[in-house]
Amino acid sequence: MDMKLELVAVPVTDVDRAKAFYVDQVGFTADHDQQVTDGLRFGQLTPPGSACSVYIGRGVTEMVPGSQTGLQIAVADAAAAREHLLANGVRPSEVDVQSWGSFVYFSDPDG
Repeated sequence: MDMKLELVAVPVTDVDRAKAFYVDQVGFTADHDQQVTDGLRFGQLTPPGSACSVYIGRGVTEMVPGSQTGLQIAVADAAAAREHLLANGVRPSEVDVQSWGSFVYFSDPDG
């Protein structure tokens, strides 16, 4: 039986600011942004080429903004990904080279 991870909650304090960060600066695609009621807004954002998306919004999770950590996005070239982030105003870490792969860390500045 196949099982596929589809959506991961990323709790945020400001939906519009978070959407702009992930779409305009990091490069995700905005798949959905629906205001369902005054207390419920759902936004689905997907990294290019990914089968898994994140969702942000208001009233979509009980998680505290900034509490979701450790999400990983796989790229072919960590240095190029870092340069992309820098060029778009994101403050990533230096490339962290390990025996099992290279990593660049960044976070949503608003949680």
